[in-house]
Amino acid sequence: MTEKTQKEDIARSGGEPETAAAEERAEIKACVGAAGGGEGGTLAPIEGPKGDGSTIPKEELERLRTDLIAALKTVFDPEIPVDIYELGLIYRLDVDDERNIEIDMTLTAPGCPVAGDMPGWVENAVSAVPGVGQVKVNLVFDPPWDMSRMSDEAKLELNMF
Repeated sequence: MTEKTQKEDIARSGGEPETAAAEERAEIKACVGAAGGGEGGTLAPIEGPKGDGSTIPKEELERLRTDLIAALKTVFDPEIPVDIYELGLIYRLDVDDERNIEIDMTLTAPGCPVAGDMPGWVENAVSAVPGVGQVKVNLVFDPPWDMSRMSDEAKLELNMF
């Protein structure tokens, strides 16, 4: 798999850069498939792409989506008592037809003391999901993380309203 960034995805689609709103902080793709953005720490259901796209059935993609999010919610930033999914650190999950997973994630700050460890924690958590193939985690810092990427649940937990 080639490494992709959100910028490359935007350039390829001809779109404008996305805002840092929590609703747009992450997406899951099935192959070259349809992306979903959610709100409040959730992602829209995965739908396989139209035409000659994913061979994974829609029901299987939805199960995989649910299981991947549950796995991501087991990984916590050790300095913040909130999981990385609700913090908005996951920017992109890409699922190919062999169920290999590629993840773009960031950290709350580039100098985070667990910068060398957290991608491995994410890889281990996602690899434990039944039916997942290989997992690749890319650490990205563009766009930079900010508090607007946190879900309402995370803001409530951290008393940041």
